[in-house]
Amino acid sequence: MKIAFVGKGGSGKTTLSSLFVRHLAATAQPVVAVDADINQHLGPALGLDEAEAAALPALGEHLPLIKDYLRGSNPRIASADTMIKTTPPGTGSRLLRVRENNPVYDTCARSVELDGGAARLMVTGPFTDADLGVSCYHSKTGAVELCLNHLVDGRDEFVVVDMTAGSDSFASGMFTRFDITFLVAEPTRKGVSVYRQYKEYARDFGVVLKVVGNKVQGQDDLDFLRAEVGDDLLVTVGHSDWVRAMEKGRPPRFELLEDVNRRALRMLEIAADATYELRDWERYTQQMVHFHLKNARSWGNERTGADLAAQVDPGFVLDESVTASV
Repeated sequence: MKIAFVGKGGSGKTTLSSLFVRHLAATAQPVVAVDADINQHLGPALGLDEAEAAALPALGEHLPLIKDYLRGSNPRIASADTMIKTTPPGTGSRLLRVRENNPVYDTCARSVELDGGAARLMVTGPFTDADLGVSCYHSKTGAVELCLNHLVDGRDEFVVVDMTAGSDSFASGMFTRFDITFLVAEPTRKGVSVYRQYKEYARDFGVVLKVVGNKVQGQDDLDFLRAEVGDDLLVTVGHSDWVRAMEKGRPPRFELLEDVNRRALRMLEIAADATYELRDWERYTQQMVHFHLKNARSWGNERTGADLAAQVDPGFVLDESVTASV
């Protein structure tokens, strides 16, 4: 299951995504965690110290390797140089699976031990001063989008992505790559503004969107969120001494997380599991192609000097039965 956490800056989406990753790892479920946020806080939230987080390999720095591996023997892709972030897979492409070992994971992922469990962690890399005037942050997340386009995941397999804050996710088609999106919202007008933007833009793409109310302190906060987001409100989370200790760099054992918050995480897992039966791989592939052709026309063809529409394999549908090229 592919799961996104979104929300405005400071909403607590990184904290919630890290707790969800810990929850999955604690029950020995395979999970790949991806930090696609500009601030790169997921590693520390999963317990890495500053030096360990800084040493994580950046996906963006290994884009040539990623492209070359995923291209495989696909005859529609002349070279890795002609691949862009939205290039879809086709016959001959190599695919990524959650449980396997492959050169992309070997180079770009690191295993993070979490209270007896473990998760693979991948990061886009920070947005540095060197990027100013040269590229925007969306180019950093291109490697994530390309990997998601070539990812085949099954039931009880999880990919959890901490997305960039606000509505920046709409700058590409990556927001359509998920089985479910959890929007973390505080009980304030600013807190629900991103929800309205996301709901409006995602409506035409069949995005499953649920709201996680964070920093909810009483009935008035709960009533506010219910009035603003209606049935999209899935669960709420309040103060947590466990989280406060984690933010100080001294997290207790995860089993000591408050019962009410453990139940909230279980609700997220149940909601994610329920979307498995809703999967429409044909629509998923069509959306991939839609955004690829849009990018090809607007900038991709000019940048690569190739007709990127020719990369689309019209008979190909990505689903769990597809066998990857070797």
